[in-house]
Amino acid sequence: MTMLSDIGASLHRPLRRNWQRMLDAVLPPRCLKCGQVVAAEAGAHGALCPGCWQQLSFLGPPCCACCGQPFEFDLGPDALCGACIEAPPAFDRARAVLRYDEASRDLILAFKHADRTSLSPTFGAWLNRVGQEILADSDIVVPVPLHWSRLFSRRYNQAALLANALGALSGKPVLPDLLVRRRATRKQGHLGRLARQRNVAGAFALHPGKAAGLAGRRVLLVDDVVTTGATITNCARILRKGGAETVNVLALARVVHAA
Repeated sequence: MTMLSDIGASLHRPLRRNWQRMLDAVLPPRCLKCGQVVAAEAGAHGALCPGCWQQLSFLGPPCCACCGQPFEFDLGPDALCGACIEAPPAFDRARAVLRYDEASRDLILAFKHADRTSLSPTFGAWLNRVGQEILADSDIVVPVPLHWSRLFSRRYNQAALLANALGALSGKPVLPDLLVRRRATRKQGHLGRLARQRNVAGAFALHPGKAAGLAGRRVLLVDDVVTTGATITNCARILRKGGAETVNVLALARVVHAA
């Protein structure tokens, strides 16, 4: 049976390649950000053109071992930033794919507010690549929730789309409704740090019918953009109170604060 399946797979590969060439000829792959046609090669669909790729700031080491704040110099694998030393966060570790800045803003806002849900597979792949270490220490993936009224108007939760895409690639189970937002909060785009903290205080809770299996689990919390950390901090506290062993965070982008 294995031999037959191998033969079938080998026969289908040329057909898939020919079909991809035909598709690329009719609908050439375009840059996710600017729409420019990119090279029609394997994996080109969902790609960025060289110019847009160079504009984006992908995050990585060296950074704070806890919150992921980038460091200018390598201070060692366990080094913490001043903010995490002064006030240790409720989560264990947080990492992000991109710096949220002028170059990444349009791409992320298009996904978040302009129905560009087709971006989620690419973003999920980026999260999967950046979060390998955290994923290895996680049992379940949980997105930051939207309030039902905002979900009704937007029609999708962008954090849940990211979590589902990440779960499909990593094989980790996704619990999209473990956390609920029990009251509507103001949009936080123009709020300062303290105002954001007050805005989300008490806004999150565990779904009463889903919380029983949380005890002892290692949670990976997924969000789109981390600004001050107020949202992920409140979510992490709720998950900890519910019995989570660890809470790590993976975000598509984060605001990088001045050192």
